[in-house]
Amino acid sequence: MSPAPPTLAVAVAALEDLYPPATAEGWDAVGLVAGDPAAPVRKVAFAVDPVAAVVEEALGWGADLLVTHHPLFLKPVHGVAATTFKGAMVHRLLTGGCGLYVAHTNADAAPRGVADALADLVGITDRRPLVARDGDAPEDAARGIGRVGRLARPTSLRAFAERVAEVLPPVAQGVRVAGDLDATVSTVAVVGGSGDSLFDAVRAAAADVYVTADLRHHPASELRERAEFEADPARRAAGTPFLVDVAHFASEWPWLLYAAEDLATRLGPGTVTTRVSTLGTDPWTTRVASPGR
Repeated sequence: MSPAPPTLAVAVAALEDLYPPATAEGWDAVGLVAGDPAAPVRKVAFAVDPVAAVVEEALGWGADLLVTHHPLFLKPVHGVAATTFKGAMVHRLLTGGCGLYVAHTNADAAPRGVADALADLVGITDRRPLVARDGDAPEDAARGIGRVGRLARPTSLRAFAERVAEVLPPVAQGVRVAGDLDATVSTVAVVGGSGDSLFDAVRAAAADVYVTADLRHHPASELRERAEFEADPARRAAGTPFLVDVAHFASEWPWLLYAAEDLATRLGPGTVTTRVSTLGTDPWTTRVASPGR
């Protein structure tokens, strides 16, 4: 006899145990967006973005709950009428019997969250948060923004960037690199999503290379100029940190696999079926290479 399905309220409690809302950034909007807490949950879908194609995929599969990383409503709204594209998605979810839950910056910082999933894929060991949370108890030492640690063995920047491109979901952008491709790297920092606000922390951690997304021209240029100016000629990897810029979507998608597994474990064997969306929701669809490159 199969166990009774949990209610949406029970599923939400399990998610919030994994990703406490109090650990989200103050500007963030996490938690239950839509759904009846008393409704049974048998199927849970996971995706990075709450976009129309993801909603239709979840409903077509018969999901009772859709968990996304990015919020549907990051800014306050005054209504969810179906005359707007976001309101229409809420109506589609509710009429289809599917709730929507968001775990964003609270999932970034959590153990086995976005940062850990990215760190695991690129091969970082002996790691710690790049930026620890102020006031955390010792048992929460694994929480924090990003991760920094060592590779199992030093490698070239070229080989490391190729590994990053190989293990992340394919996107039009590919992987961009700033630095000497033949330089040796051994200490790596990662931040899923937009990470150019953390350059000072990356420098303080003495990382040889930094993997993140959405790097802008001016911050990246200034970081590399400063690194070259302050480089110690005696160091084998002078001019660090190097930069490996990946697509925002690609950097966060690996966490979905951990989230699906961990929620199913928390709820108990046989209680829910989970599914991770493989739809590519990166907004960029094509890259045209410059002639001669």
